[in-house]
Amino acid sequence: MFSRQHRFDYSIRAKRRQKLQVAGGIALIIVVVAGIVFFSGGREQDNYNQRDIARLWREGAYLSVFEFSEKELQKDPMDFFLLMVHGFSAYQIAVAQINAFERLSYIDRSIWALRKAQLTKQGEHDARIKYALGRAYHYKGAEYAELCIQYLEDARLADYKAEDIPQFLGLSYAQVHDWERSIAAFSEALNSETENGPSDLLLLAISRSYIEMKDRASAKPYIMRAIELSKDWSTISKARLLLAGALMDDGDFNGAEAQIRTVLSEGGENAEAHFRLGVLYEMRNDYYRARAEWRRAFNLDPDYIPVREKLNL
Repeated sequence: MFSRQHRFDYSIRAKRRQKLQVAGGIALIIVVVAGIVFFSGGREQDNYNQRDIARLWREGAYLSVFEFSEKELQKDPMDFFLLMVHGFSAYQIAVAQINAFERLSYIDRSIWALRKAQLTKQGEHDARIKYALGRAYHYKGAEYAELCIQYLEDARLADYKAEDIPQFLGLSYAQVHDWERSIAAFSEALNSETENGPSDLLLLAISRSYIEMKDRASAKPYIMRAIELSKDWSTISKARLLLAGALMDDGDFNGAEAQIRTVLSEGGENAEAHFRLGVLYEMRNDYYRARAEWRRAFNLDPDYIPVREKLNL
């Protein structure tokens, strides 16, 4: 009944994407499979069999599910089951995309299908759809953070359980500068991470929210823990530079310089590190060395906005 020539295991590629974001994709896969099994109990519609769709989903053939549901929706545009699997399969394909345009195209399709599914009697109060919409709007960027929050909070109010909801709420609340709710959500996420310990990226995220609240004393332990736990140099360098900024604000210039120079010595040239070193020299009233560092930063990354502002470019 279905062609297998387009079959591809998108879940494998999805796991290679951003670590903090992809964790939620795994939860969504579990949710969707459970939903399909629930709805598939052998029922055969006029033009399709839900068992076949459920089988393709279990095999990871999301593109086949997407294409088939798209075709069938032309015959019955308001079929709840087809809209649900179309939206979920579009999301799974989206998170596997490397190209940003392709990713957003599938995300838009996912949102279209799931919003339409909400207009049906079955989908009006379906918490799984609210959860999936929240995740999809997260991929749309900071300007859609409020919609992400709305749907994820609605899913929680409907007593929907997904381990990644707190971390995505933390990210979204940070995007709308609601730092207190961001910290509360991140703290909840950290408390739930017991199997493999806290994520270095999650530790870094909560420390940024504390920094934004000018609570550097609370931020520093999280930054130090991120440095201690992380095996990724990019994350470690970001944590050290964040710590350097906090130390500068506290007047510990020597400590801040030590963190910056560690980044440069262990990781090589880094535009942000040279920029922060320039800020440090500026705070010491050494403007000649400050501008020299900013010029180094500019040569490494001409599009780095903070350094362009310092050089009046």
